[in-house]
Amino acid sequence: MWSRAEVKKKGQQTFNKNYWKCVLVALIIGLVSGGSSGYTGSGAASPSALVGSSTEDSSVAISELSDDMDELSEDLDEIAEEIDSADKDDDSIVINIDHIGDKKIGGAGRAIAAALLGIAFMLVFLVIFAIVLLIDAFIFNPLELGCDRFFYKNLDEQAEVSEIAYGFDHGYKNVVKVMFARDIYTVLWSLLFIIPGIVKAYEYRMIPYILAENPDMDKDEVFTRSKEMMMGQKWKTFVLDLSFIGWNILSLFTVGLLGIFYVGPYKRATRAALYDTLKNDGIDITEVIEDTADTVVSGEF
Repeated sequence: MWSRAEVKKKGQQTFNKNYWKCVLVALIIGLVSGGSSGYTGSGAASPSALVGSSTEDSSVAISELSDDMDELSEDLDEIAEEIDSADKDDDSIVINIDHIGDKKIGGAGRAIAAALLGIAFMLVFLVIFAIVLLIDAFIFNPLELGCDRFFYKNLDEQAEVSEIAYGFDHGYKNVVKVMFARDIYTVLWSLLFIIPGIVKAYEYRMIPYILAENPDMDKDEVFTRSKEMMMGQKWKTFVLDLSFIGWNILSLFTVGLLGIFYVGPYKRATRAALYDTLKNDGIDITEVIEDTADTVVSGEF
C-alpha cells in the first residue's frame, strides 16, 4: 500500500533533479490542458445546450412574428369593413391606415432577424466546436501523452524535452483513438449529474501513462488496465490531489508564478510517481499469485 507522503516525496525528488526541463514540460502541458479543457469537462457548454438555446430563441421570434401577422390581419379586416360601409363617393372614403405602419412591419422584421441570428449563431458555434474537437484529438491529446511520458521517464533518469513528441512518432493513430474515446466517455458520464464523470475521470487517470509505454495497445485493454490499477485507489488519489490545495492557493497570491515554477511540475511528477507505484504494486501481486500457483502445481505447498 502506498502513502501520500511517499508518492509526493518521490515526485518532488525527481522533479528537483531535472528542474528546468520539468518546468518547461509542465508549462506546455498546462497550456495544452487549458486549451482543450472545453472538451474534457471543464464546464464549457455542450453543443446540445447551445443548440437548445438557439432553438428557443427562434421559437420566440416565430411566435412574435405570428402575433404581428395576426394583428396586421385584424387591421386589414377593419379597412375592409370601412370600405364596405362608406359611400361610393371617393371623398367620403376615409381609411385610417396610420396605425399599420412601421411598428407592425418593424416588429415582424425584428422577429425574422432574431430567428436568423439564432440559427447563424448555432451554426458558427458548431463549426468552432468541431474545430476545437479536432485540435484536441489530433494535437493536444498526443502532447498530453508525451508530457506524461516525460515525467514518468524522469523518475529513473533525466528525461529529455523531446519526449513530448512521443505520441506523434509512436502509434499515433491508436493514441488519437484511445485518448479521444477517454474524453468522450468522460463527457458522457459527466452528463449524469457530474459525480459519475469525476469517478470515471479517476478511473481513466492512468490511460496516458499506459499508452506512453504501450502506444499500440488495444483500446479495450488500455481501459481495462487503467480500471484495474485504479480499483480501490480512486478515493486515495482524490485525496492526493486535494493535498495540493494549499500550494494552489499560494500560487494565486503569486499571480501563477509559483504554479509555473514549482506547483505545476511538482504535481505532474507526483502523478507519474503514483502511476509507477501502482504499476509496481500490480506486478508484485501478479508475481505472488504466479509463485503461489507454481508452488501448488509442483506439490510443494
